[in-house]
Amino acid sequence: MEAYKTWVRRNKDYVHSLESLANGLTWLLPERFSTSEIGPEAVTTILGILTAINEHIIDTAPNERHTGSANPSSFPYCLCISVLKDLETLVEVVAEQYHGDKKWNFIAVTEAIKVIVRLALFRNSGYKMLLHGGDMPNVEKDYDDTCTQDRIGGLPKPGGHHGPGWLQDNHGQNPWNLEGRALSALSRFGESARPRMISDPVWMQRIQQQHAIMEPPTSIIKRPTLSMILSEKGLNGALFVLGEVLFITRPLIYVLFIRRYGIRSWIPWFLSLAVDFIGIGCLSHVTRSGKRGREQWFHLSASEKDEVKRRKLLWALYLMREPFFCKYTRQKLESTEKLLEPVPLIGTLAAKIVELVIGAQTRYTYMSGS
Repeated sequence: MEAYKTWVRRNKDYVHSLESLANGLTWLLPERFSTSEIGPEAVTTILGILTAINEHIIDTAPNERHTGSANPSSFPYCLCISVLKDLETLVEVVAEQYHGDKKWNFIAVTEAIKVIVRLALFRNSGYKMLLHGGDMPNVEKDYDDTCTQDRIGGLPKPGGHHGPGWLQDNHGQNPWNLEGRALSALSRFGESARPRMISDPVWMQRIQQQHAIMEPPTSIIKRPTLSMILSEKGLNGALFVLGEVLFITRPLIYVLFIRRYGIRSWIPWFLSLAVDFIGIGCLSHVTRSGKRGREQWFHLSASEKDEVKRRKLLWALYLMREPFFCKYTRQKLESTEKLLEPVPLIGTLAAKIVELVIGAQTRYTYMSGS
């Protein structure tokens, strides 16, 4: 396993290209979107799981500053969510073939498991926004502080591996030559003053106080809790958490109402849309810049801003969900196909695209946006 991890990390570009090619070819498998598509869907699921595992291996690769895993969490939440998303389509296909309309029970169970894992990730990450539904860890990139260490305390210590002589013997090569001389002089002064400091308690106390002032404080990163967010941010903190919880639970709510009223009912469609609007509304309210000089309540990173845009783009999937698709979108697609049919090559390509779109629309997991 370690050998495989090393190979994936060394050839990540090649692995990404190979995965993209393989996943693209799965759309051309025979019997795709037919009544007996368990085989092709199983192939797609296996490729998806392998892709998720490879991404996890690459993301958790140790770097120069971290000898261990880059993921601070002991449980691979992101990998678990990716695997569940890949398995969900296979569960839907198998359940539909063997249980018919009762497939919604199995889909609801899968969505419930995803909700539990996502809520656990949301809590474990300190209530940070989930990226791509939890597929990607929301970790801010650390700045390389090597130069800062060199400027503050990265010089070779006197009497260590490189003593004062090393600093003095490299006048033309060592850029820290002047600092090295000063440090060497201070070291010699300290050696000569050491007996006096030990015998004079007042001087020793002053030196300890100065050392305590100059010593940089140890940064302790404390993970925010729900009570901390609510106490510090008040109503805005509650709205932020509510928006994320609505985004996490929206797919489960949608499936439960489909199970209750049927896929052709407008009730699940409108309710799911309302939950999305409320969630984005809460998020927009707490992240917008305050008017009349008030500061912004929540500051979003670049990846979080991209996530907000992605969630808004997912609203386009409502055009592909029943009953809107059957009543409006499908008619537009079929009319476009007939319009392009006489055109050589383009007509054939358009017909294939429409066939794939209509076939994908029959799968809840392809259009759920979860």
